[in-house]
Amino acid sequence: MSQKIQGGSVLIKEKLIFPYVELDLHSYNLGIENHDATNDQVTKDTAEAIKKYNVGKRVEELKLKQMEAIIWKNIPQLVSGWVKPIIIGRHAYGDQHRATDFVVPGPGKVKISYMPSDGSPKMVYLVHNFTESGDVAMGMYNLDKSVKDFAHSSFQMALFKNWPLYLSTKNTILKKYDGGFKDIFQEIYDKQYKSEFEAQSIWYEHRLVDDMVAQTMKSEGGFIWSDSMAQGYGSLGVMTSVLICPNGKTVEEEAAHGTVTRQETSTDPIASIFAWTRDLAHRAKLDNKEFSFSAKALEEICIEIIEAGFMTKDLAACIKGLPNVQRSDCLHTSEFMDKLRQNLQLKLVQAKL
Repeated sequence: MSQKIQGGSVLIKEKLIFPYVELDLHSYNLGIENHDATNDQVTKDTAEAIKKYNVGKRVEELKLKQMEAIIWKNIPQLVSGWVKPIIIGRHAYGDQHRATDFVVPGPGKVKISYMPSDGSPKMVYLVHNFTESGDVAMGMYNLDKSVKDFAHSSFQMALFKNWPLYLSTKNTILKKYDGGFKDIFQEIYDKQYKSEFEAQSIWYEHRLVDDMVAQTMKSEGGFIWSDSMAQGYGSLGVMTSVLICPNGKTVEEEAAHGTVTRQETSTDPIASIFAWTRDLAHRAKLDNKEFSFSAKALEEICIEIIEAGFMTKDLAACIKGLPNVQRSDCLHTSEFMDKLRQNLQLKLVQAKL
C-alpha cells in the first residue's frame, strides 16, 4: 500500500468520521514489513478481531467478496443502460486463490493423482502431454464446506439488499467443478431460502456465464463477477468492496482492489469513504443506531457535491475526456475532502445533530 493511499485514509478518518462519531477503533498494521516481522501473526490477529467485533476494514479468508458500484447522474457509464448499482459476488477461497501453477520445463506429461488416505487404489488423470517447453499448467481445488459458506453468504446478501440473486458458472464444460457449485447453491436455496425469497418477491437463478454476460449488458442493473463492472460505470474509484461471512453478521469493507493505480494528487476517494460508511451502518445495525444517520448523510453528500460539479480529476475525465480536463474542472483530493467536510457539517447542523 502506498503512502499516498495511507494518507488518504487518514484524511477520511480525521475529517469525515472521527469528528462526528465516537469509535472504539482497534488498529492493526498490515504493512508488508509487519507481516514479515510477525511471521504473518498480525493477519491472524486482525481476522480474529473482526470475528469478535463483527465489523472491520481488511481481512483475508472470508467466504464472499462482493462489490457494488456508486452512481452519479452526471458521470457517464460506458454501459449506458446501467442505472442501478450492480453487486459482484466472488468466492474468496480455493480456486485461483490457492492454485498450484508452473511453467512446463520441457516435453512431458502432466497428471493429477488422488491417493486415498485409507490405502485404496489411487486415481490418476492425464492433464496434457506437452511437447515443448514454456507451456503452462495449473491445478486447483475447492471444498464443499467453503462452497456452502459462499452460498449462504450470497443468499444472506440478497435478502439484505432485497435483490434477486444469480449464480453463473461454466458447468457445461466443468461438469464436476462448476457443477458442484451449481448443485450446492440449488440444494441450499430449495431447503433453506426459497420461502424467504418468495416472501420478498425476489428470486435465485443459475445461468451459464455467457448468458449472464449478455443479460447483464442489457439490464438496468444485476449481478456481474469481474472488475470490468466498475469500468462500465466510469471509474474503479466508484466500486466498493465487502467481505461477508456466511452468517451475514460479520463484514469487512474496503475500496475495491486497484482503485488507485498510481500516485495521484487528484484521485477519487469515494469508494474508501463508502467503505467507512457501510461499516458504520453495519455497526449501527448491530448495536448503535446513532451511527446510522451520520453514515447516510456522508453518502448523500458524496453524491450531491459530485452532481453539483465538484469532483476529482479521474471523474472529470469521464465527462470531458482526460486531454480536455483543466485545473479549474477538478479538485485535488485534499480540496475535495475539505468540500465534503464543509457540506457534511452543514447537513448535520440542519438536521440538528
